[in-house]
Amino acid sequence: MTAFFSRHLALGLATATLLLAGCQNISSPVIRFDRQVNYGDAKGVELVTNEFGSSDLQMIAEKMTGSLLETGIFQGRPTVTISTVKNKTSEYIDTTNVMSSIQTALVKSGKVRFVRSIREMQSGVDELQRQNQSGLYKQSSTAKIGNMTAAKYSLEGELTSIVKQSASTKDVYYKFTLKLFDVEEGTIEWEDEKEIRKTSTR
Repeated sequence: MTAFFSRHLALGLATATLLLAGCQNISSPVIRFDRQVNYGDAKGVELVTNEFGSSDLQMIAEKMTGSLLETGIFQGRPTVTISTVKNKTSEYIDTTNVMSSIQTALVKSGKVRFVRSIREMQSGVDELQRQNQSGLYKQSSTAKIGNMTAAKYSLEGELTSIVKQSASTKDVYYKFTLKLFDVEEGTIEWEDEKEIRKTSTR
């Protein structure tokens, strides 16, 4: 009887162990890593599709920044604001990225100062109101209303494209145009453009 009981006990324990292992496999999903991710060169040429990409943004920013600085118009570190940048292509393109790159490069040059754009103005107004109307700050330390510096120049641009496609070839032509206006006089003080053509075949 003892041997019989021992054999059945061992068989029962083995069965329970197998069932438990099976339940654990069901409840614990297997995580697989099918892709390998590597860091790429942010300045490397990107030619995944014909659509507007990071390389196009970098080429435009470098061309516009270099052209502006070569004019010598920024004597005495004048103030500039970014006005409108129109996307006239058929693609969704965040043109603020292009202008942010141009602005960053110009600020780093130390030859120009940027004031808040129309898009950024509301947050500045909110901060002035918070300091002057909340009653939380010493009046001697608050930024006074009416002391903002106005822009002498305004940057306005547009991005257009022409797309032509056949059964085997797709050709996309981009043109980015940027103008610098004298705000007071309304005159164009500088203008330049950058053309980009991208062709793909099947």
